[in-house]
Amino acid sequence: MNKYVHKDISHDSGHKHVSGQSVYIDDIPMPKGGLHGAFGLSQIAHGEILSMDLDAVRLAPGVVEVFTAADIPGSIDISPTHCGDEPLLAGKKVMFFGQQLFLVVAHTRDEARQAAKLAKIEYKELPSIINIDQAIAAGSGVVTSGAVFKRGDIDEGIARSTHHIAGELNVGGQEHFYLEGHVALAIPNEDDEVLVHSSTQNPTEVQAMVAHCLGIAAHKVVIEVRRMGGGFGGKETQPTIFAAMAAIAAKKLGVAVKIRPDRDDDMTMTGKRHDFKLQYKVGFDDDGLIEAFDADLYARSGFASDLSGPVTDRALFHSDNAYYYPNVALRSHPLRTHTTSNTAFRGFGGPQGVILAEHVIEDIARKLDMDAFDVRMKNLYGKRGNITPYHQEVTDNIAPRLMSELAENCAYKKRLKAVHDHNASNGTTKKGISLMPVKFGISFTATWFNQAGALIHVYTDGSVQVNHGGTEMGQGLNIKMAQIVAEEFQIPLDMITVTATNTSKVPNTSATAASSGSDLNGKAVEDAALKIKSRILAFLSEREGLEVVQSSEGFVAGDKVISWKDAVKDAYLERIQLSDTGFYKTPDISWDRDLGRGSPFYYFSYGAACSEVTVDRYSGDYTVDRVDILHDVGKSLNPGIDLGQVEGAFIQGMGWLTKEELVWDDSGCLRTHAPSTYKIPLTSDLPKEFEAKLVDWSENTKPTIRRSKAVGEPPFNLAISVFCALDMAVASVGGAKMPTGLDAPATPERVLMAMDARDGGL
Repeated sequence: MNKYVHKDISHDSGHKHVSGQSVYIDDIPMPKGGLHGAFGLSQIAHGEILSMDLDAVRLAPGVVEVFTAADIPGSIDISPTHCGDEPLLAGKKVMFFGQQLFLVVAHTRDEARQAAKLAKIEYKELPSIINIDQAIAAGSGVVTSGAVFKRGDIDEGIARSTHHIAGELNVGGQEHFYLEGHVALAIPNEDDEVLVHSSTQNPTEVQAMVAHCLGIAAHKVVIEVRRMGGGFGGKETQPTIFAAMAAIAAKKLGVAVKIRPDRDDDMTMTGKRHDFKLQYKVGFDDDGLIEAFDADLYARSGFASDLSGPVTDRALFHSDNAYYYPNVALRSHPLRTHTTSNTAFRGFGGPQGVILAEHVIEDIARKLDMDAFDVRMKNLYGKRGNITPYHQEVTDNIAPRLMSELAENCAYKKRLKAVHDHNASNGTTKKGISLMPVKFGISFTATWFNQAGALIHVYTDGSVQVNHGGTEMGQGLNIKMAQIVAEEFQIPLDMITVTATNTSKVPNTSATAASSGSDLNGKAVEDAALKIKSRILAFLSEREGLEVVQSSEGFVAGDKVISWKDAVKDAYLERIQLSDTGFYKTPDISWDRDLGRGSPFYYFSYGAACSEVTVDRYSGDYTVDRVDILHDVGKSLNPGIDLGQVEGAFIQGMGWLTKEELVWDDSGCLRTHAPSTYKIPLTSDLPKEFEAKLVDWSENTKPTIRRSKAVGEPPFNLAISVFCALDMAVASVGGAKMPTGLDAPATPERVLMAMDARDGGL
């Protein structure tokens, strides 16, 4: 019937966001006697704590209590992968500048923050490793094991190739910079019980870790998430720090405790997108066909394992992007450094793999004096083969059609000629243009995370309450869940409420991540709704003595139409169950990390983008003149919401590759720890012309929820087209058929230096 799905329906909280009515954790009124916490942070990157004098802290105005590692009643380890390498509070050793050492609890937030600065700590400093190059040189080893993907014979493939390129690309990290920073409010209940309002994408993990640190069972801990002001992966594992310490303090003191760090401390303490050093060797023929692809991917992981293993695995999974490599060898190296432990970020390592593939394509095109678009088209899956480096067959490939349609729609060839003509005749500005695809695998590569639960209550007045295991962080997950229920029950959306995510309602949930929020929770919600509806239909059919079917008007029994409300009321009077749970697990996926083979992805999402830039030769400053996007979301549940995700992801990706630069000094202190020093895209940075469209002919070949496809992460990768366009503009200076040496983020300074290096300076 499609009365409520596949429709442009506004975000359920959109009007609240713009009017300031949306309730976030910091908006929840503090219970009577509630206190505030602030962390004391280390001021060195690596060393031993010889003494920690906290007397002045305890005597500061408003201070109620100070907590150290010795005050943690349960386990001190909060490693999400259970590696035992991430303490909630540092004990005797400091592993990064900004590591949490103690917690001050005071009557006000300002009193706690000011008191935390009064600690007198004596350290014995030890040598520190801050960046990837230092880690490689020191042989510091991996923070967790890397992975290897192989197919074919890489040595034989390289040997028989006509041309070879070896190179290196450095790709920076990225701060999540959510509008709402980390925050937790813990409210103690009787016995061992505690309720924690946590700004987290992963309520179940926070529940488990809070219980772990308190030394109690998980059923004593309830985590609730109404909404987040952004997550982007940064609230998968990192919220544990704040939720666990708030809970420990609340239980000991018997009052509510809130922890909300200021932006500087938030950025200093918490993990970022991993920066990578990508080293590659590629063999190809005169037509640009890749014969062999050999690469090492080094990542700055930070001091602890966190999610660095899975993140660097994802980078390998997407190092092919949309291209077939007959012979391939890929190796990941997650390296330990004395910096904050890097973590999940939209794309989860995938963008660092995709940019490697696209950078290599640009190098090949330059070496052969070919159009990079033509090189891309020749190497797409389906042209010569469909088996990925991890041995999964690509069966749903629409990249060639997307690329061809976008090239025609945006007049790519005509604009490419205009770019070349401009560069040949203009010494003041240089232009670049790039049209690239993306193929992005959808599913958690940790197979057991591909599951979800839901709970639906139908009340006697016909109204419906929906709860599911996903979390709303602005992406529109809740409105999509409401649409699914409205479609199944054929009732207006205003009869449905999606309540806060709560671990006491739906247990053992997976993180809202990996672009799987709608896929997993949508099917779980559908399952619960179908169970309830089937019981109502069975009851009505038995009562009416004939088969009852559903229509957009209600339930139809011959010539009789029974409204939803009447059907529900009558079912209740006959003691028909009007509440049920739903469950879903993704089928047909498998992965063996040790062997580096399997089918970890249920399907692939695709997209294509064309970006055009103009660069000032004398300053390196540039503008993004035009961006055209064609993106595949299958049969969209909500095209308006999905289009917003495509546009937002692209701009966030553009920020990663052009403006957002993380800088640590030699002592390991993060210098870009506030909006004054860390620059995210502004409205003035948006492309002058920006047109994004969803393809109207795509439908998921797999039976996902209403044949839709994921949209959160895939379009982030399309911003790599901006980097490639900048690379082309740089390459137009000097005329040499060699790599430009341009690293990411391609700040104006880097662009200028790369151009200068090609022609000996101005």
